Order: sequence, then structure tokens, then C-alpha cells
Amino acid sequence: MLIEKLAAGVVQVQTPIGPRYVMPSFLQRMYLLWMFRNFPILPHAVLSSRQQRMIDRMCSEQSFASMAYTDAFLEAPVIGTIEHRPPISAESWPPRKAPARNSSLRAEVRQEL
Repeated sequence: MLIEKLAAGVVQVQTPIGPRYVMPSFLQRMYLLWMFRNFPILPHAVLSSRQQRMIDRMCSEQSFASMAYTDAFLEAPVIGTIEHRPPISAESWPPRKAPARNSSLRAEVRQEL
């Protein structure tokens, strides 16, 4: 199985629209086999900056292929899976409450006493 992955393995990238597959070069497959030696699935955030750049470059250089629409990837072994989620932007977070001011807090404490 290791030789098959080295010869013709693909990398699965989880995207918001579903899994996509990228065909790395031979040297990239060697490095990816080492990268996935302990875990079959890795989040993009835990990769080193070099590994993140390599994955991003592979994704940008090649067009993604979906397993459902591509017969060529049906036989290809999956080297590993990258959970590639977009970063959460500040606009999608709920608004924060303004911090309480000291003067209003003191007034509330005085009223309770």
C-alpha cells in the first residue's frame, strides 16, 4: 500500500463545498507520506508554515477534482486528508457588549448597600 501511495497517491482536501483531490508530484508525495505518517487527517492549522504553503500552492496550481466526477481518482490511493477550512472572520462573530463603566458600577453597588 505504501508503494501504491508513493506511485500514484492523491491528497484529499476538505473544503466547505465538499472533498476535493489534488495529484502531487513524486517529491511532494514522498514528503506527504512522511507528513501523514502518524495521522491520516490533519487540520490545516496544525501544519508548519512550510507545509501550509506547500498545500496552498498545490491547491492553487492544480484545479481541484471531485471524486464523484473524476474516474481517474477512483483507483488512486489517498495519502492523507487536509481539513482546509477558511479562517473565521471578525464579521461573523456576534457583537460584543461594551464593558461596564466604573461609575455606573459604583452607583449600582451603592444602591444595593
